[in-house]
Amino acid sequence: MFQSFTATTRPDQGPPRLAALRAEMLKAEVDGFLVPRADAHQGEYVAARDERLPWLTGFTGSAGFCAVLPEIAGVFVDGRYRLQVKTQTDTDHFTPVDWPETKLEDWLIAELPGGGTIGYDPWLHTTAEITRLEKALALHQITLRPIDNLIDAIWADQPDRPDGAALAYSAELTGKTSGEKRAEIAALLQEAGEAAAVLTLPDSIAWLLNIRGADLAHLPVVQAFAVIDTGGHVTLFSDRTKFAGLGPDPDITLRDWSDFEADLAALSGPVRVDRATAPHQVRQVLDAASIEVSDGADPCLLPKARKTAAEIAATTQAHLRDGAAMARFLHWFDETAPAGGLTEIDCAKALEGFRADTGALKDISFDTISGAGPNGAIVHYRVTEETNAPLLPGQLFLIDSGAQYEDGTTDITRTLPVGDVGPEERTAFTQVLRGMIAIHLARFPKGLTGRDLDPLARAPLWAAGRDYDHGTGHGVGVYLSVHEGPQRLSRASDVALQPGMILSNEPGYYREGAFGIRIENLVVVTEAETPQGGDAHREMFCFNTLTYVPIDRRLIDRDQLSPLELGWLNTYHKEVARRISPLLEGPVVEWLARATAPL
Repeated sequence: MFQSFTATTRPDQGPPRLAALRAEMLKAEVDGFLVPRADAHQGEYVAARDERLPWLTGFTGSAGFCAVLPEIAGVFVDGRYRLQVKTQTDTDHFTPVDWPETKLEDWLIAELPGGGTIGYDPWLHTTAEITRLEKALALHQITLRPIDNLIDAIWADQPDRPDGAALAYSAELTGKTSGEKRAEIAALLQEAGEAAAVLTLPDSIAWLLNIRGADLAHLPVVQAFAVIDTGGHVTLFSDRTKFAGLGPDPDITLRDWSDFEADLAALSGPVRVDRATAPHQVRQVLDAASIEVSDGADPCLLPKARKTAAEIAATTQAHLRDGAAMARFLHWFDETAPAGGLTEIDCAKALEGFRADTGALKDISFDTISGAGPNGAIVHYRVTEETNAPLLPGQLFLIDSGAQYEDGTTDITRTLPVGDVGPEERTAFTQVLRGMIAIHLARFPKGLTGRDLDPLARAPLWAAGRDYDHGTGHGVGVYLSVHEGPQRLSRASDVALQPGMILSNEPGYYREGAFGIRIENLVVVTEAETPQGGDAHREMFCFNTLTYVPIDRRLIDRDQLSPLELGWLNTYHKEVARRISPLLEGPVVEWLARATAPL
């Protein structure tokens, strides 16, 4: 199993660790300390040694941070985690804070009316974050001070840095050689008048060098930093032994982690640094060496997001394979659930087993969210042996999962009935489905962002006085991160959507203590044909579907669907049957025919 169901934290561990941290704050002469859910690479997935936030607080969500003051410790979480944080932390010692509605700077100003000094580890915060905080806090006599990490000082059994080996990744799957990618990035730097760029995101480095790795669970990357110059030469900073299995490349120089700061200080500018993703320590080193810094996005982000034809073809096959595994799981579920006795862990294990049976599974792309009844309302619920709940008649069951195959990364959510469910659940499910269909049907002009399209998915829920507290979709890589930027379908996104970008389409609805609903497919931005009567000069885009798995017909209130929505659903199910049936056999084929029959 790639997924463990053992709880990695306990609420009772937090208070003594908090007391120890406050003792270190006194020694360091600071009035507060920031504990982010981040490592020096600012990615969603972190190695065990960098799990400082859950170690301190017990909260294991993929986003959030803690601000520790002498009398209060605020744990800042967004709408995905507001139920989870209450169950994982000791709320007598840690105070959940709704974020981003409450900004850290406003909270600090309110809690430190007399001013004070806040310590932070400059490797774990971006320049954009620190600059924003410094500007807001300066007028209130609150200063930020970069210091050594105080959690590391009290974490006696902190794990070592990961040591997974780097592996070559086929140019046949990527559509471009590493040399071609490096030349492309070098040309971008030349055009911008920059001498070099600092790369700190492991998935950017993996994409650029056509490598994959095993340093992190569920994300096949090697942890490293890199500098690329206008000649396309890359200096790579990591553990050199990780790259022993790769052949030499005259345009790639391997250096040790310990060389990074000295080599930064020896650069000639202008040097591009991404304020939103690079650790602030990079900027501090360059500023101290009087090297001109050019603020700009990681130059790999957009080229990586715009998938090549080869990548789209590869991930299409991965999604068909994954769709067949999902069909086997859904057939198993329909055969097994009515008899009773199933638990959330049973379902997560079964689904991983069906994916493993493909013979191509490299890993899951994230821990499966397997939530029955009320647990389904916890948006990023992670089932453990302690929370493992039975699936009971009349409940909804939400399962959000994904896989890492060498040819693609998948992410899919389906909501299933356990026996007969009530009209309220069916009404809400259909509203969510209508929002999902709206994204699938969208045709939109070039230049629109995810922020522009996000309301389409919410409109049916808004009309009923409902909403959900997460984005409608995130970017997805190809055998890389299941949460890939910069593209998103979200109110917070200002990045224009471009052909080749893969996104999730996953509206939802959650009723605390009762049920959760989410339906998710992956789509890819594609140039749209001009319909008869349309403006031929106006460039339009649409979404092509990657995910082909039945949507549960038993939860759909057909009378809520418009003819257009019903037509999309029936056409989609017809395509599911056409594409997936050849990969199945026996009773599963018969089940699929029933599951995809037209409404």
